[in-house]
Amino acid sequence: MRFSVNIPNFGDFADPRSVATVAAAAEEAGWDGLFVWDHVLHRRHQGRPFGDPWILLTAAALATSRIRLGTLLTPVPRYRPQQLARQVATLDHLSGGRVTFAAGLGGPIDDEYHSFGDTAEPRVLAARLDEGLELLGRFWSGEPVNHHGQHYQVRDVALLPATVQRPGPPVWIGGFWPNRAPMRRAARWDGAVPLFETARHGHVPDVEEVRELAGYLREHRKDGTGRPFELVLGGATPPDAAKARDVIGPLHDAGATWWDERQVQSGPDLDRLAPVLRRIEAGPPVL
Repeated sequence: MRFSVNIPNFGDFADPRSVATVAAAAEEAGWDGLFVWDHVLHRRHQGRPFGDPWILLTAAALATSRIRLGTLLTPVPRYRPQQLARQVATLDHLSGGRVTFAAGLGGPIDDEYHSFGDTAEPRVLAARLDEGLELLGRFWSGEPVNHHGQHYQVRDVALLPATVQRPGPPVWIGGFWPNRAPMRRAARWDGAVPLFETARHGHVPDVEEVRELAGYLREHRKDGTGRPFELVLGGATPPDAAKARDVIGPLHDAGATWWDERQVQSGPDLDRLAPVLRRIEAGPPVL
């Protein structure tokens, strides 16, 4: 099992220097990854400064040499695929092939889409997500792309350089369980990053729900890629290693392969550097 740190892209973490500090501390303390939120607007946290996640991750890449880096998660339908492909490929080169790309619809949907005059219809956004993911994979190859889809058109375009990782960075898909459609989508890619209706951001999910989800993913996984498939769970654990092990051990046994350490979204420490650093410096759980 591997262990990552999760931070928002607002509050103290809107400053790339704070994110670089977090990344360096995480690498020093033995964590395996750092993941940053990707929001342009989250009205629940309005009034706080926000940072661009790709610039924040650039600072993290320059401060580290080992840990995985990425957003958790990027709302692909909010982007132009060609712009997003460039950003991810550039970060993959800068980091020496350490990018993990997590994708989904994002949210809150009204905040991220409707506030800017875009559709907030989930079916339309889901179709843009699937078509956008297909295009990203093709753009990352560096090969010429011709595409005539429902939402995007590309005429004889090759985006160079290709990503360092081949055929591209691992793609993880997020969504709420027990909604089935996002997890069927995840089964087609490299990993699932579920949130749970019964355990929102920062809360530890129920073991039985995790076991049910892991079984559902196995049923829908077509394992012909040769690439590993990850089940990424998250929540807040105590810094005491034995207590953290008691929380995570059963989830590992149920099928989790990554633990993403998060602050509770409704708590006071979500976007504050000092308490996040204290948890990072205590080190990841030990199984």
